[in-house]
Amino acid sequence: MKVRIHSQMVWMYMEGEKEMRSDSVTKGTGQAPHRSLFNALGYTEEERNRPLIGIVSSYNEIVPGHMNLDKIVEAVKMGVAMAGGTPIVFPAIAVCDGIAMGHIGMKYSLVTRDLIADSTECMAMAHGFDGLVCVPNCDKNVPGLLMAAARLNIPTIFVSGGPMLAGHVHGQKRSLSSMFEAVGSVAAGTMSMEELAEFEEKVCPTCGSCSGMYTANSMNCLTEALGMGLKGNGTIPAVYSERIRLAKHAGMKIMELVEKDIKPRDIMNEKAFLNALTVDMALGCSTNSMLHLPAIAHEAGVELNVDIANELSAKTPNLCHLAPAGPTYMEDLNEAGGVYAVMNELNKKNLLYTDLITVTGKTVGENIAGCINKNPEVIRPVENPYSETGGIAVLKGNLAPDSGVVKRSAVVPEMMVHEGPARVFDCEEDAIAAIKGGKIVAGDVVVIRYEGPKGGPGMREMLNPTSAIAGMGLGSSVALITDGRFSGASRGASIGHVSPEAAVGGPIALVEEGDIISINIPENSLNVKISDEEMAARKAKWQPREPKVTTGYLSRYRELVTSGNRGAILEVPKA
Repeated sequence: MKVRIHSQMVWMYMEGEKEMRSDSVTKGTGQAPHRSLFNALGYTEEERNRPLIGIVSSYNEIVPGHMNLDKIVEAVKMGVAMAGGTPIVFPAIAVCDGIAMGHIGMKYSLVTRDLIADSTECMAMAHGFDGLVCVPNCDKNVPGLLMAAARLNIPTIFVSGGPMLAGHVHGQKRSLSSMFEAVGSVAAGTMSMEELAEFEEKVCPTCGSCSGMYTANSMNCLTEALGMGLKGNGTIPAVYSERIRLAKHAGMKIMELVEKDIKPRDIMNEKAFLNALTVDMALGCSTNSMLHLPAIAHEAGVELNVDIANELSAKTPNLCHLAPAGPTYMEDLNEAGGVYAVMNELNKKNLLYTDLITVTGKTVGENIAGCINKNPEVIRPVENPYSETGGIAVLKGNLAPDSGVVKRSAVVPEMMVHEGPARVFDCEEDAIAAIKGGKIVAGDVVVIRYEGPKGGPGMREMLNPTSAIAGMGLGSSVALITDGRFSGASRGASIGHVSPEAAVGGPIALVEEGDIISINIPENSLNVKISDEEMAARKAKWQPREPKVTTGYLSRYRELVTSGNRGAILEVPKA
């Protein structure tokens, strides 16, 4: 039956009964020069007369999560061809956040999100593709391609490269966050160089996106929740053959989406983003999701204010404590039933909009029906959650008038409410030197500023300092606040995205060494204990810093980027 349906679909296109986007490059007398170039590429007339499906490949040889994408892309191509389409591959860039961490390279991570979206738009519009299959895996190219999909609004489906398997050291599962924390333990004298070398050899044992609920896996899981990826997209390990089968099914499914003209904005509407935020809260995703979801929504024409996060969190139980929040990993979530099982648990409390269409061609409710929770130790039942509130909290106060974000599910109980003296640093490197030099003590609140979207520029992740704090044994007594952001691998009282940022004169720029900072995560508050009059006096004296970068892409990015609470989207300044 499937063969007959696909054959009929191809015949329809050949007879011209359905106008296709690719007609602009394949049909008519005026397109004879275009067809001659297809001939130069080796495409046959039969291939030209089928729907042209662009496959956006993020394959490269520097990102562990991307080294297997050539295999995924080949499987997608086979699926497209089996279903009667012509697959055409083109590239997207990707940065490895782990390799870029802790040096100037991290300034170039978040900024690639917009490069990826822009370049994909260029390729898709220039070549008249009828549909897209996006093959991302890691931190910025998943949201970057989701942004492109929403902007282009042509039939699109996602299939990622999948997560890495957890490493094993001394009989315990480990991941990249363990590696960074091990460096802090060496600095503290609690781990030997020999032990560090063993961690180095074993914590990242396979290809794939790093094995905890870090940003890459968060966004791949949320792609399922948004309705843009098939079941298992976020959780099937990279090394499983099941991942290849998933890719073939994605290739076949795009042909159905093209035939029915189901587009990203049909799927990614306001309710879909609320579903994604709800699943985000239940999974305990990376705080970077609070940058990416508003940016994707913006491209889809949906206004997603981060303030709604607390409203959703108040009624959404946190069901998962994957690394770094707990001892379970993506492979465990997959075996427990994956994202759909989590969504099915949430649906017991009617927390999801279930009538929304997805890339499966079915509704959310139809997708998750019967997806049972196979391991209540990995996915807590809604009757027995880790907490009655969600995994992320948005904080506000005189230190963060617009907002700050914390991964509440990864904060130890004793740090949920904390007061301590500010230890102020104007860049990440100075803070790391102080932490590793033993200059930060229990009770301190480390403030790292001028690392925001404009101030960085590029809003660097602070995994090195948070890992150093944990490795030094201070994770349950020291907080960190920044206008930069955190890796999903960070844990502890790590509050990022503080807005307005220091570079535009936000209150974080006015904090002085020794000021008492008050953090109350249950009450969603973040304040510095100085008077309004003192704050105003400091503001009057404040002067903008000279930009750290004045040439190249980062300079252009700095001019266009907005604040963290708006998703660090790019916006042309008003005259």
